[in-house]
Amino acid sequence: MKYKDYIGVFDSGVGGINVLKELIRVLPNENYIYYGDSLHAPYGNKTKQEIIKYSLNIVNDLVKNGVKAIVIACNTATSAAASEIRKQYPKIPIIGIEPAIKPAVIENPRKKILVLATKATIEFEKFHTLRNSLNAQNRVIPVICEGLAEAIENNKDPKDLLKKYLLPYKNKISIVVLGCTHYPFVKKEIKSILGNVRFYDGAYGTALNLKRQLSNKNLLNISNQKGVILFESSNHTKSLYKQFLIQ
Repeated sequence: MKYKDYIGVFDSGVGGINVLKELIRVLPNENYIYYGDSLHAPYGNKTKQEIIKYSLNIVNDLVKNGVKAIVIACNTATSAAASEIRKQYPKIPIIGIEPAIKPAVIENPRKKILVLATKATIEFEKFHTLRNSLNAQNRVIPVICEGLAEAIENNKDPKDLLKKYLLPYKNKISIVVLGCTHYPFVKKEIKSILGNVRFYDGAYGTALNLKRQLSNKNLLNISNQKGVILFESSNHTKSLYKQFLIQ
């Protein structure tokens, strides 16, 4: 099979590269196949059923080609489709990503926390369940950043969008959760508006979860050689993904 013993990683586009970087840092000897669904990006403005359909199409192909695990490197796809993917592939480790609200809340008691995310991530039940479980309804402020992931995906200047969403919180917020895997690419621009904020995202926790699940199933690559990284795309932007990986 084409990707036998590879780890399949997918996102709606370039955002999941931020997750892939952490996976490589934590598990450098593993082989990865990264699939970006840029043709349908962004997922954040799609319906739940559309996101499930796109995600399952990708996973079906990756599993058919022999991957040993799947990483959903997209907060929106995790919220919408992770349970359905796990239902269809119960024997394969399926690792999702979610906004790092829990560590942000625990490590910053009494502080207000801004969560930047797509419309779908904020509106799906998973976000509200997590926030309520932490008793942080009054401290966790969700901000739907419509158009931001698309701007990043298409290499457009995000400053006007960021000003629109962030200026109301200038000098009021010091903790920001990046709830979309595209958003770490614009940390510098966010800081230029909000100041020297502290960022949280779920990439490192996702990498640790992958390592734990692979270890539990004796699937870790025990080779001392650096792993191979391959790229696939729904609209022929593989070279773009490679550029983002080395940024």
